[in-house]
Amino acid sequence: MMLSVAGIIALLAAVLFQVFGRHVLNDTPTWAESLSLLLVLYVTMTGAAVGVRDGTHIGFESLLQMVPAEPRRVMLVAIHALVLVFGLLMAWNCALLAESVHAYKIPNLGLSEGWKYMPATIAGGLIMLFSAEHIIAVLRNKKVEPSWR
Repeated sequence: MMLSVAGIIALLAAVLFQVFGRHVLNDTPTWAESLSLLLVLYVTMTGAAVGVRDGTHIGFESLLQMVPAEPRRVMLVAIHALVLVFGLLMAWNCALLAESVHAYKIPNLGLSEGWKYMPATIAGGLIMLFSAEHIIAVLRNKKVEPSWR
């Protein structure tokens, strides 16, 4: 979450610099827009991973509340296992995409196009870890403490 907050601050700085350059200096810094778009990817992907960790994503818990404790545990493990598989597929496929475009450059930044797919690759890995943490917590009859309060 701290990385997401740092990313938001960097994103805000890049956008403010872009606005300042456009309206005050009358010379728009071309790299600021490309950097802003890249930072948006990092902020949203790390935020999504934290959402999985803290259980703040949208979910339908009505059915879970109506079933007895043991079926509920089985359902929770299944849900977190599916999210883990999603994280695995996301990390794997985005790593393949990053590798396939690494030779191309992001205009105005000079960075590899692969950097656009790294946030989703990292977030997929974090989602796998956080889902495994939830599975272990369910099996131990414990709750995962939120990382951000």
